[in-house]
Amino acid sequence: MNRSEENPVSGMSAGRSAMRMGPAELVQAAAMARRFYLEGKSKIQIAEEFGVSRFKVARVLETALERDLVRIEIRVPAELDAERSDALRARYGLRHAVVVESPAEAEESPDPENLGEVAADLLGELVNEGDVLGLAWGRSTIHMAAALDRLPPCTVVQLTGVYDAGTAERGSVEAVRRAAQVSGGDAHPIYAPMLLPDAATATALRNQTGIARAFEYFDKVTVACVSIGSWEPGISTVHDMLSDEERAHYASLGVAAEMSAHLFDAEGRRVGRDLGERCITVEADRLRRIPEVVAIAGGHRKAAAIDAVLRSGLVTSLVTDTAAADALMTAGPAPRPALNRADPDGS
Repeated sequence: MNRSEENPVSGMSAGRSAMRMGPAELVQAAAMARRFYLEGKSKIQIAEEFGVSRFKVARVLETALERDLVRIEIRVPAELDAERSDALRARYGLRHAVVVESPAEAEESPDPENLGEVAADLLGELVNEGDVLGLAWGRSTIHMAAALDRLPPCTVVQLTGVYDAGTAERGSVEAVRRAAQVSGGDAHPIYAPMLLPDAATATALRNQTGIARAFEYFDKVTVACVSIGSWEPGISTVHDMLSDEERAHYASLGVAAEMSAHLFDAEGRRVGRDLGERCITVEADRLRRIPEVVAIAGGHRKAAAIDAVLRSGLVTSLVTDTAAADALMTAGPAPRPALNRADPDGS
């Protein structure tokens, strides 16, 4: 080893100022940095090529960073907030959390359309060939399906009835068809309203051939996509379908959120289970057994509802926006991890 390699100043020749690198040193540092960062060579390989020790290579690479010869950037698309995403994932013990920048002109609007676009890209990552993808009713899932441009071959099944049977072609039925078209797989839509007048009517519909066939796939679903609603007008389709008396009844039970016609209080406990008996929807126990359940919900007005559903343990991943994420990060004590998917109310 020559004397210059013993110099404690990283990568500097003996006697040179620590404030400057000569042209030979600059060229060598740039060459080593190129080998290491762009060509993927190890420090040992670089040392052998340049006839120096691997310790000198390490010092030169360190100096290259210090002198801005090399700049390392961690970049994600501008609309994604990586820091909030990671913090939210850790707080709720989620498998995936993706936080999207809230549109400045729509800060108070729930579920901006760009959430659906990002969720479509996420599904492209999560769904594998041969999976069964389940889609529940919701504006956000409809936006997601419209934005899909890639999906491995898979079966697509509808997990809930529709908000209004008269709009089925423009709602969740069309979302199922769209996803199946992109993937090239089979579609199993449900042509029935989500909420029925009574449990007997709901039971009769569930036994109809087409609906029963879709229900047979519920236990095979590997990835599900759901929406979350707050218990207030315009932010929950279930809330809007009920009478004033029914809304008051469920409000008295402490309902704070709704997902796929299942109601939750602020702690994530299921309440108002009788409502599910009147609904065409995937059961909560079946949702809990699905390996990946992705919720799409955003906006400051939905933050409390998102928090409640995440505390239920039914959701494994979330696509949301910065407005909701900021509220979620200060929403009381951190919950237990969602990936421990035991039923919070013990049933």
